Amino acid sequence: MHETPVEITVNGHPARHEVEPRLTLADYLREKCGLTGTHLGCEHGACGACTVLLDGQAVRSCLIFAVQVDGQDVTTVEGIAGESGELSPVQAAMRECHGLQCGFCTPGFVTSITALLRDNPSPTDEEIREGLSGNFCRCTGYQGIVNAVKRAAELQGQG
Repeated sequence: MHETPVEITVNGHPARHEVEPRLTLADYLREKCGLTGTHLGCEHGACGACTVLLDGQAVRSCLIFAVQVDGQDVTTVEGIAGESGELSPVQAAMRECHGLQCGFCTPGFVTSITALLRDNPSPTDEEIREGLSGNFCRCTGYQGIVNAVKRAAELQGQG
């Protein structure tokens, strides 16, 4: 199979690689860019572990081919923290409110919450649960994650 050139801005940095047309964005990020924070769970879009921001919108990177995002901007969980590595309000709140246990689903939640709070800076509990309904967690029972979204909203409101 022939390879196709792809240029994507990943976490603010240009990335250019030759890829097979069937390579998913998730595999591109993990294999070509070395960004293993994007996790693969179900590999058919149901679990949300592979969620990244594509031009600011939360998307399942296992459902998109890398060639489809040529010329676009991708933010992974590695790009959510500040330039010097300080935790974003979402990351700090996840830690503070015990919104994670095993950590496998955490990158997808962090990117999804980041997009959720950008679009709705002060969501209700119902809006939080609806906004995160595409992300599965098997460990936490979700209440710590909901609390973290509320806390992150507070932290962002202070900034």
